[in-house]
Amino acid sequence: MYDIIIIGGGPAGLTAAVYARRAGKSALVLEKASFGGQITYSPKIENFPSAISVSGTELADKMMEQALAQGADIELEEVISVEKVDGGFKVQTDFSEYEAKAIVIATGAKHRLLGVEGEENLVGKGISFCAVCDGAFYANKEVMVIGGGNSALVEATLLAETCKKVTVVQNLPYLTGEKATADALLSRDNVQVIYSTVVKEFKGEDELEAVVLKAEDGKETTLTPDGVFVAIGLAPENTAFENLAELNEQGYIKADENCLTKTEGVFVAGDCRTKAVRQIATAASDGAVAALKAVEFIDANK
Repeated sequence: MYDIIIIGGGPAGLTAAVYARRAGKSALVLEKASFGGQITYSPKIENFPSAISVSGTELADKMMEQALAQGADIELEEVISVEKVDGGFKVQTDFSEYEAKAIVIATGAKHRLLGVEGEENLVGKGISFCAVCDGAFYANKEVMVIGGGNSALVEATLLAETCKKVTVVQNLPYLTGEKATADALLSRDNVQVIYSTVVKEFKGEDELEAVVLKAEDGKETTLTPDGVFVAIGLAPENTAFENLAELNEQGYIKADENCLTKTEGVFVAGDCRTKAVRQIATAASDGAVAALKAVEFIDANK
């Protein structure tokens, strides 16, 4: 029986582990993929307090090391279900079963798909989501980035360092990411932006052959980039917790700055909850709040 089980090993979950341990509570972090979450895809982070510039992988490693140093247990397992039982909660993973007095859900979000013809079949066959992971394959080649928000601008900036040409396709008549990042990207000679245009179809069987674009006026254009990076944001993975937390239409857990869910003893932190700003700093903030609220709950129910 742990005091607190934290589901998710990104900035929110790892921060929650640190705060739980510093409050004298036993804590277990369960992560199904890689510790650090989405930040591990960022080659350079310049907006997290204390670090002028740090890679996402390095920051993730430091966060995990800190949680371990505080005495948190960490396991690489996927949570299948969480059930409320007498005296706490039962957590079932793909390997084990655990019990806890309180739960912090910090599952973050996954890459969002466009949902157009040919996309799912070509993921990993010319369609990627991570420039850090796959960008090296396209050195001196032409690539396309779909999206105009911060994630798309970061991907395009990284690709522009090594690719011959980067074409950004944005469905709006302007870029929605941070102005400084957008201005830096647009200043590059090998970057082109196509506005007010969406992807209609990806063509190819065993590998990407072409991308069919459709402009606002209905005109269609077919381009043949060597690779495509879809960067249109993230989607939460909260369906396993529908019995304990209320989800909105987009699948995010409904919660305010107190990180409380509809179930006593279940708290939520980070990108998986409803919130206005999703950044590393706000995820860490949520982790601290959720852990301290969980501690309060445990102490009040001794």
